[in-house]
Amino acid sequence: MARTPLDLPPEEAAAVRSWALFEDPHVLVLNKPAGLSSQGGGIRVNTLDDLLWAFMRSNGKRPELVHRLDRDTSGVILAAKTKPAAGFLGKAIQARRLKKTYLALVASAPEPAAGVITTPLLREDIGRESYMRLSTPDTPDAKAAESRYRTLSRSDEGALVELEPVTGRMHQLRVHMMGAGRPLIGDVRYGGALTFAGTAAPRLMLHAVRLTFPHPEGGSRTVEAPPPEDFQALMAAAGLVLPERSAGAER
Repeated sequence: MARTPLDLPPEEAAAVRSWALFEDPHVLVLNKPAGLSSQGGGIRVNTLDDLLWAFMRSNGKRPELVHRLDRDTSGVILAAKTKPAAGFLGKAIQARRLKKTYLALVASAPEPAAGVITTPLLREDIGRESYMRLSTPDTPDAKAAESRYRTLSRSDEGALVELEPVTGRMHQLRVHMMGAGRPLIGDVRYGGALTFAGTAAPRLMLHAVRLTFPHPEGGSRTVEAPPPEDFQALMAAAGLVLPERSAGAER
């Protein structure tokens, strides 16, 4: 069924277009702000999916998201601009060919400093809310899940960690880090502290910093988004530093 275009005010459409990190005839990569849902839930409000009408083409079509970020997670998110690109990227996701890298703040550095978490996860629906729980392999309906982590910077106040979900379960990184005794700062749902280095955490401190994906025309692209101001402010309060990368943001 055809979707009715959303008539965005010019200033709002311009703001949405300013989030673009990379765009070509096939794909669009955006830097999603925290506090914006990727797609609609039970309540009809503007979501990133709605706001993609800012990129509507002359044929009345607009890009389609190919994956999601939690509402309070900021950072890199990918959309397809054509049906063939959407099909190509959908298959790439199923084959786990997208590499997603996140930054997160935790109250203390993990021990060991780097590792892999493979605890299965079980989804539970409580009313209108959905949660993921740590499980065991023999639990009915439990899903295999794998997350990689490494500590990038640490101080007496906390740590900055890099996270990579190998599988793509809902809330996977948040629940795995909770299970490791290092819930993410600001994660109310999964036991994260609401203050960090003496400063109130305004939200879940999780940022999608980098995405590498196969491109429909061949090869791959890597796109990065620097941490937003609220994330950088908490890093600074804790004396944490993000190591520089030798590679550019897009290649």
